[in-house]
Amino acid sequence: MHRLAFLIVFVFALTARAQKPKKEKDRITLEQDSIRKSAFLNKLGNGFFPTKYINIDLKHLVKFNQFEGFRTGVGGETSKSFSQKYKLNAYAVYGFIDQKAKFGFGGGFRVAPKTNTWINISHQNDLQETGSSIFLTDKRFFSFFEPRLLNIDLFHKHITNKISLSHNLSSHILSETEFAVSNIEPTYNYTFVLEEGSYRAFETTTTKTAIHWNPFSTFDMKDGKVNMIKDGYPKFTFQFTKSLKGLLNSSFNFTKIDFRTQHKIEYNNCAFSLITLTAGIANGDTPLTHLYHAYPNNINKKTVGGRFSVAGINSFETMFFNEFFSDKLMTFQFKHYLNSFRLSKRFNPQLVLITRYALGDENNPSRHQDISFSRLNKGYTESGIEINKLFFGFGLSFSYRYGAYHLPRFNDNLALKFTFNVTL
Repeated sequence: MHRLAFLIVFVFALTARAQKPKKEKDRITLEQDSIRKSAFLNKLGNGFFPTKYINIDLKHLVKFNQFEGFRTGVGGETSKSFSQKYKLNAYAVYGFIDQKAKFGFGGGFRVAPKTNTWINISHQNDLQETGSSIFLTDKRFFSFFEPRLLNIDLFHKHITNKISLSHNLSSHILSETEFAVSNIEPTYNYTFVLEEGSYRAFETTTTKTAIHWNPFSTFDMKDGKVNMIKDGYPKFTFQFTKSLKGLLNSSFNFTKIDFRTQHKIEYNNCAFSLITLTAGIANGDTPLTHLYHAYPNNINKKTVGGRFSVAGINSFETMFFNEFFSDKLMTFQFKHYLNSFRLSKRFNPQLVLITRYALGDENNPSRHQDISFSRLNKGYTESGIEINKLFFGFGLSFSYRYGAYHLPRFNDNLALKFTFNVTL
């Protein structure tokens, strides 16, 4: 009897010992699969479909705007499997209404791994929205659906060659400096009038320096790479732009200073508030292409139904496209997200309360001929609500325009749209 018990215990021990490495191997396999899946979703969320050597750029596949109609093409960049020190990128697209091809290509090489310092060069022949302001240090923003793009009709053509240096001053401070030469031609009727002459097309030679400071985030160093553990607030972004007249045939002298801060306030009931403040000023001979707008997102139609479209993320929903341009602009946006209403396992809509304010001005409106716009010096206000996550990421948005720029017809102050939010 004792021998039988000993034999059973011995066999059980051998079996358990054999299973332990198998379980450990299964655990490691699951962890590796989870890491690969996380990396894939991270790439997809940044707008790339990863393959071994080439990451396919999803943002060029299909778009739509009022000038090009459908815009479709292909693009990509080399992956880390191709090289850890060098990268190449290129894209080509075609607009079906303007019947024009656009393209861009470039490359870069890393000069300091610890500070993630890269030198990049590029050539681009494409369109840019007039009045838009982009910070160099912004992370590459990608959305499966870009709401404002559908309704934009004011673009200028540009052929740009540039060289840039990106550098992490620390884990909390990112910087980028750029030198660019551009040939610019508006696609709309426009003449920029100065004392020495008038311009329908022109050239610019600009230098830009941008710094993004994220003092309250928490970072960790792993495998020689800085990883963010906690995304802290507030965040600050500064940018300085200088156009140099006469250098490489540049037509104008002007200076731009831009600033943005973002803050998030979290509450005990899972609700939170997002506050965004932006400010910019342009001095000198600044053409319309380089002025500011407040990211309007309202189509110039007579009825509320005719203006029904998609609400943007940080756009003014009741402000009409091309209604205002400014050489100095300040915007304030407050969005309060209530905790989701858990009505069922799959139906959890979320209510968002929104208020936006913009104040700007243009010192020399008479310089900008063949196009009409208003000054924003009285202060623009709109408020509204969003009900998100109603159906497959879709929701509804309602906004109302009031204050100094309230319009005589009640319906002209309303904006009813749907929202679209997807998180990977």
